[in-house]
Amino acid sequence: MNYGNFSSDGKEYIITRPDTPTPWINYLSNSNYCAMISNTGGGYSFHVDPRDRRILRYRYNNVPMDRPGRYLYIRDNHTSEYWSPTWQPVLKNLDEYKCRHGLGYTIIESLYQGIKAKITYFVPLDNDLEVWIFTLKNTITKQKEISVFSYAEFCLWRALGDQNDLQYIQNVALTSFANNTIYYSLFDRSTRYAFFSSSHQINSYDCDREAFIGPYHSESNPIRVEKGKCSNSQALGGNPVAVTCTDVILDPEEEKIIIYVLGVIDEKNNSKGLIQKYTDQKEVKLELQKLSTSWDAYLDAFKINTPDKNFNLVLNVWNPYQCRTTFDWSRYVSFYETGIGRGMGFRDSSQDAMAIGYVYPKRVRQRLLDLAQNQFEEGKVYHVFFPLSGKGTFPEYANKERLFFSDDHLWMILAVSDYLKETGDMSILDENVKFVEGSDGSLYDHLKRAIEFTKNNLGNHKLPLIGTADWNDTMSLPGPNNASESVWVGMQFHKALLSLVEIAEKYDHSNDAISYRKIAHSMKEHINSTTWDGDWYIRAFTDNGEPIGSKICDEGKIFLNTQTWAIISEIAPKDRAYHCMDEVRKFLNTEYGLLLFDPPYTKFNPELGGITTFPPSLKENASIFCHTNPWAVIAECMLGRGDLAFEYWEKIAPTTKNMMSKIHYTEPYIYSQMITGRDHPKFGMAKNSWLTGTAAWSLKAATEWILGIRPTFDALIVDPCIPKAWEKFQIIRWFRGALYNIEVDNSKSLSKGVKELRVDSKIVEDQLVPIYNDNKTHHVNVLLG
Repeated sequence: MNYGNFSSDGKEYIITRPDTPTPWINYLSNSNYCAMISNTGGGYSFHVDPRDRRILRYRYNNVPMDRPGRYLYIRDNHTSEYWSPTWQPVLKNLDEYKCRHGLGYTIIESLYQGIKAKITYFVPLDNDLEVWIFTLKNTITKQKEISVFSYAEFCLWRALGDQNDLQYIQNVALTSFANNTIYYSLFDRSTRYAFFSSSHQINSYDCDREAFIGPYHSESNPIRVEKGKCSNSQALGGNPVAVTCTDVILDPEEEKIIIYVLGVIDEKNNSKGLIQKYTDQKEVKLELQKLSTSWDAYLDAFKINTPDKNFNLVLNVWNPYQCRTTFDWSRYVSFYETGIGRGMGFRDSSQDAMAIGYVYPKRVRQRLLDLAQNQFEEGKVYHVFFPLSGKGTFPEYANKERLFFSDDHLWMILAVSDYLKETGDMSILDENVKFVEGSDGSLYDHLKRAIEFTKNNLGNHKLPLIGTADWNDTMSLPGPNNASESVWVGMQFHKALLSLVEIAEKYDHSNDAISYRKIAHSMKEHINSTTWDGDWYIRAFTDNGEPIGSKICDEGKIFLNTQTWAIISEIAPKDRAYHCMDEVRKFLNTEYGLLLFDPPYTKFNPELGGITTFPPSLKENASIFCHTNPWAVIAECMLGRGDLAFEYWEKIAPTTKNMMSKIHYTEPYIYSQMITGRDHPKFGMAKNSWLTGTAAWSLKAATEWILGIRPTFDALIVDPCIPKAWEKFQIIRWFRGALYNIEVDNSKSLSKGVKELRVDSKIVEDQLVPIYNDNKTHHVNVLLG
């Protein structure tokens, strides 16, 4: 079933019916103020941190679903009939409905009883607020007298207390009306103010939810909308809301615009200038244009034109759009993550930073330094940190005797390496950054300590101890010996060592480079001699030393990650590399993507722990864990098999799900974390959309490996690995102060192999594109042959 389509320019997804299988959402954010909004107006807002500065309330896993939100009600004062132009929460069958999720804005349009309504929601670039532009038009020949009600339900700032400490939190709010504005704070003034105002005269209002909704009513049928007027309630304690009522008369064909502003401020009197600005139609139009220009500049830094329309759509618009969102909020807050306990993941944020450095180098630089201050002197790192304080912690489930995640600290090396190659900014390595204990050291020293920590925490098989877990958070492998080991982290360790060798050589630390190269060689030899199972690499060793991901296992025989990373990390010899990826295709390939492993575990096993807590084919128990699929794309590109690489990319690409939304469920414009595997009755159903490492790795796999445009310390590599059917394609890429217009000729129908490379009509012998940094456009012509 089809619930919508992309606009002609691809920059909007247009939802044409409101009853989507799950709420299909958008993030409206300037990286400080964030408003999550669904296609029916559901969702909430927060400032900087969704845990401690949540502005609007949202009820997760609720019936009815997706409430509350940013609601408007229209009441016909002649008939007393009312409806919501967003469909929710009244659920009236609208004559027309359309939601357009765009870049930093959402527009919901509808028609009912001759009233055409359009709401444009957006967050401006420079202020901590959101704007709702409500346009009303009377399309019939009879005058309409209506009342427009707004509804926004405040959270009591601290989201956790708002949900679990009701005896306290229900008695601390202070909400009042003054100067056509509703103000909300805590009574003790320990938090900021939230404010809600309108461009039109507010005829009546309510600050207390119960006064507006009424007993045994809901958002679907508020008693004050039924009566046609608010009660002018204040709120001392209770559940604060911003409800306004404005009376409107519309002559035939007349159109009127009401602008609402919701935001946060330090002091009440700071709201006056903001309200004045953002209730002015001309000013709001300018801010919308600034927003559009900003997103255009972001997307213009990397643009492609290939023979595949889906590939173009994903890479030109929606994948980089999602990457900006994951960089901002990691895995902290979504319609699946409550934004209360998880925080920003260290490994997640490291990987997210690897996807946007070509556009936001300064932001990535700062993020890398912020991450480094969550490292301990011994080299391990906190698993999560919180954006308001920057302070880190470990989750409650962490193994207290092995209080580390074996992969977290190594991602920092890979992220810094990516940043250095993108920017050439070696000065970041000299930056002094504190450790958790309070001492400090250069960023380069932090990277070295990450290596030392892994080197000092090897197990009985001389592989990295798994600690609490590795990349797979459920790969806990508990036991009394705390001796479980991760083969995959051994591969990641090898990759991090090779990266640090490059950094050390470029940083004139040749002795370090020699040392790390020796460690890398030893780890490579060891993994190949102890973990090759005849047809593939095993995944891990349990606390008792038993292999996981081996032929001898009845369940969990073959795992995807140790096959793909055997190639990505440059561990596998050529023959094993091809063979293990052939086994991946034989055992893990499905119509919707590659399984995390197979067969799934069919019962809980205390020796394996978390990975067996899920039913078969859900989450980490043999689902299609989308994050891992781009690694297979990269591996196949490294092997030169462009058709296979593109097939794997295409299987999880969101745009390919548009015609199967009843199966896929989540948004067909955004990657999801997982897709249920083939042993589940709902095979193909996706979950946990938006905040997933799939976004960053899909972008890297597509741009750096399929298209083959990869930065190095001293040049730009152009080495595509594409479907043989592609005759040609074009890329425009910003890199270190210059714009590169790259055209690739594949008239010989190959997947890989650059025969000739010209830059500005001159042949480049080493086939590396030079760095110009001259703010000019350079033309690169590539011939495959």
